Amino acid sequence: LRLGIEGHTDNVGAAPANLELSKRRAEAVKAYLAGSLGVDATRLEASGLGSTKPAQPNTTPEGRQTNRRVELVKLP
Repeated sequence: LRLGIEGHTDNVGAAPANLELSKRRAEAVKAYLAGSLGVDATRLEASGLGSTKPAQPNTTPEGRQTNRRVELVKLP
């Protein structure tokens, strides 16, 4: 099994900064899974998507909070 770790942000702030933040979020989860849980790091792929895939509209504080997330996806 290979997992993709996708970092996301809301749309507040500059797009390049949000992209970098989302990458750091995904890398932090990857480091935790590999370091603390012993998951083989070669089976994990971290990426940052910034605010490009919102789960909720960014029009409310709750929606923005939901969009600040990390998701695990099964890779082929």
